[in-house]
Amino acid sequence: MYLVVTRSFPPEVGGMQNLMWGLSKSLASLNMVKVFADYHKKHQDFDDKVTFTIQRVDGPKIIRKYRKSSLINEYLKENKNIDCIVSDHWKSLELIKSNKKKICLIHSKEINHPLNSIINKRVLKVLNNVDSVVSNSKYTKNLAINLGVKEEKIIVINPGVDPISKISSKYLDEAEKLLKNKSKRLITVSRFEKRKNHEKVIMSLRNLKEIYPDIIYICIGYGEEEENLKKLVKELKLDRHVLFLKNISNGLKNALLSKSDIFVMPSIIHKNSVEGFGIAFVEAAQYGIPSIGGKDGGAADAIDHEKTGLICDGNELNDVYSSIEHLLKDKKYIEYGKAAKIKSQNFHWNEIIEKYKKIL
Repeated sequence: MYLVVTRSFPPEVGGMQNLMWGLSKSLASLNMVKVFADYHKKHQDFDDKVTFTIQRVDGPKIIRKYRKSSLINEYLKENKNIDCIVSDHWKSLELIKSNKKKICLIHSKEINHPLNSIINKRVLKVLNNVDSVVSNSKYTKNLAINLGVKEEKIIVINPGVDPISKISSKYLDEAEKLLKNKSKRLITVSRFEKRKNHEKVIMSLRNLKEIYPDIIYICIGYGEEEENLKKLVKELKLDRHVLFLKNISNGLKNALLSKSDIFVMPSIIHKNSVEGFGIAFVEAAQYGIPSIGGKDGGAADAIDHEKTGLICDGNELNDVYSSIEHLLKDKKYIEYGKAAKIKSQNFHWNEIIEKYKKIL
C-alpha cells in the first residue's frame, strides 16, 4: 500500500491539487492507496466517487498538522503493509515516526529559506533523511542543492497532466460569445500574484493594441493582486482589451484556452516566491497553444525556447512585449503551438508514473 500525505487535494482547486490528484490516481493503478488530506466543506461528494480511501483531517491549520501526524503515526502502527509514504510538503513528514520508505515532493517556494536559518535547518532535517526528493524541475533541483539538500537524494520528475477530453459545444459557444470579434487572443490562467506578472502583460497591451486593435487578454483566476490589476487596466484605458474571469467552470476555462493564441505567464521572483515549474504551460500546450514564460524559475522544463514557446525576462517590459509581438507576427504561434501539442504528450500521467516506479 502507498500512503499519500497531502496539504492540497480536490475538490479544492489549484495546480498542486491537480498534481496530487493525478499522482494519487496513478499510484492507485499500481497498488492500494490511502490518502490523508485536509478537510474541505465539499469533500464528501468528491470522496464518494473515488476508488481509493481518503481520510480528511479538519481543525485550525496550526492544529491540523499535529492531528494529521498523530492519525498517520497511529495508522502506521496498526498497518504493517505500507510500502511507501509519499508527501507533497516537507512539513507533512516532519512529525511522521516511521522507518518506511519516504518520498517528498518539492516545488520551490516552500524550501526557499535563507541557508542556516532555523526553517532551513528544519527543511534539511526532513529532506536529507527521506529516501527520495522529487523535484518538479531542474531549476528547483538546483535551488534545493544550493540550500543544502543532498544532490544524490534528488530526482527531477515534472508534474503530470491527464489527457484532454472533448470540450462540449455549449462551452465552446459560450467562450466565443465572450471573445466576440477579438481575433488576437492572449490568456493567463493562474492566481493573481506579483510573481505571475500579469502587470507586464497588461502594460504591453498599450503598444500591442496599436498594431492589433482587436487584441484581447483573458485573465482567469483570483488573488490578492486582482484589484490592483483592474485599477491598472482602467488607468491605461484598456477595458476593451482585458477580460477578468473567476469562479468559472472547467469546461469554460478549457474552451477559452482552446480558442486562445498564446498563453502568457512571464513569471518573476517576488520575495522568496518563484515559479518552480508551471503546469499551466503544459495544460495550454495540450490544446496546441504555445506559451511565453519567465526566465526566473522552472518554465524552461515546460517550454522549449523558440520551438514550443518563448522564455523571456519578465522583469523587462520590452522583453515581454517583444516576445508577444514575435509570436503574433506572421502567426508564428500556429507553428509553435503544433510543436507544443506534441511535447505535451511527454507529461501525460502514464509517462510520468513510469519515472515514479523507479523510486517507489
